[in-house]
Amino acid sequence: QVQLVESGGGLVQAGGSLRLSCAASGSVGSINAMGWFRQAPGKEREFVAFSISDGDFTYYGDSVKGRFTISRDNAKNTVYLQMNNLKPEDTAVYYCGADFRGPLPGTPNYWGQGTQVTVSS
Repeated sequence: QVQLVESGGGLVQAGGSLRLSCAASGSVGSINAMGWFRQAPGKEREFVAFSISDGDFTYYGDSVKGRFTISRDNAKNTVYLQMNNLKPEDTAVYYCGADFRGPLPGTPNYWGQGTQVTVSS
């Protein structure tokens, strides 16, 4: 089993930045990739980004390309999401995921509890 704990959400004005963190614990050796999804009120969960565990490959959803950057600290089993030029439509609960399966972007086997990001106009 893998446990994921997110942090770093909050309230920011449009154009601002936030950095989310997600720390993994437990059977971390089994994780092939870590990443992020988000879900806005009344909408389906949306893929944001992921990073594979043993390489430099990253993959982003179209709505965040060029504004968000995912990075990893493997020594800390932590993945980060740097979010720049935030827009009101980025407002959502952001969920960390680990151990992705299936066709790109895949579905995580493990989920964090979520952290709220609110962008005011």
